Amino acid sequence: MKKAFDKKIVLEDGSEYYGYAFGDTKTESVCEIVFNTSMVGYQEILSDPSYTAQMVVMTYPLIGNYGISDDDYETKTPTIGGLIVREYNDFPSNFRYTKTLSEVMQEYRIPGICGIDTRKLTRSIRDYGSRRVIITDVDTTVEQALKKISEAPVRHDVVPFVSTKKRWYSRTPDPIFNVVAVDCGIKLNIIRSLNARGCNVTVVPYDTSAETVEAMHPDGIFLSNGPGDPEDVTQVIELVRKLRGKYPIFGICLGHQLISLAYGAKTYKLKFGHRGGNHPVKNLETGKLEITSQNHSYAVDADSVENTDLEITHINILDNTVEGVECKKDKVFSVQYHPESSPGPQDSSYLFDKFISIMKGDSADA
Repeated sequence: MKKAFDKKIVLEDGSEYYGYAFGDTKTESVCEIVFNTSMVGYQEILSDPSYTAQMVVMTYPLIGNYGISDDDYETKTPTIGGLIVREYNDFPSNFRYTKTLSEVMQEYRIPGICGIDTRKLTRSIRDYGSRRVIITDVDTTVEQALKKISEAPVRHDVVPFVSTKKRWYSRTPDPIFNVVAVDCGIKLNIIRSLNARGCNVTVVPYDTSAETVEAMHPDGIFLSNGPGDPEDVTQVIELVRKLRGKYPIFGICLGHQLISLAYGAKTYKLKFGHRGGNHPVKNLETGKLEITSQNHSYAVDADSVENTDLEITHINILDNTVEGVECKKDKVFSVQYHPESSPGPQDSSYLFDKFISIMKGDSADA
């Protein structure tokens, strides 16, 4: 006899999808619904701070089958809003796993739902765009669910929520450079990538002042990924305006958008965003294509870049959105995608080497 559904999601257009609860079965969550096309890496997705206040639909049908490993987190405290999957496996087969996915989600009060038609749901998001959604008990009426969605405020505090509250350090043997990383929701593999290239990294809160950063005498400044609308993060935009031209600056994802805003470009929200490890990006300087991992809802407006000191260095082949910008005279550059992705494509790891070369005093063309 088939088990009765015990959970459902309701979108703000009134559509319902019934399924079975896993993870935290008691939490009722209102989020923005998005989808991710990655075939692996659900732990990294679960623990990526950029998914704060978002509920992620995994398009790959089987999730949970290799469990959770203590070494693979992207943040120590996951803040994702929820997880929606077709089939959940609670009996992992992996010698590295220490907990099941559901156990970790219970620990951090992250609700999950499985057993729904994720293909139909993903097509809905693709065709009609990202919308707000609630994960709730199966007996909640549509009217009750829509009322809860309408009463839940849209969050504009997600970067302050995920950013570190105090300065911390990640040191490496025989360091060559000191990098200040502005934490807007930084992924740990970014720090590992900098450490691996001889950088001691000082991670600071998003609202750290330019004067405080200068007092640390960094060789370079890194602006991290993170959640939410880039226009909300005015403190980092102002930081870039004050420090550009004084230090090499490298930004990824939200950091890319904040650099663009600091130079006078504009950003806008995409219909359903880019999320997954299979986005083709063209490097306009070399003509080469890179397969990239991405996770963002906002993009930089290409036309607005023309009136700034930035030049576009990378574009997305699928929709021609801006994937990279640079100001060579200021030694500032950024990309929308994730060159540190793990697991994921490694085509773009050269960007960390470029940052190192600029800090060495080599040409910005390195």
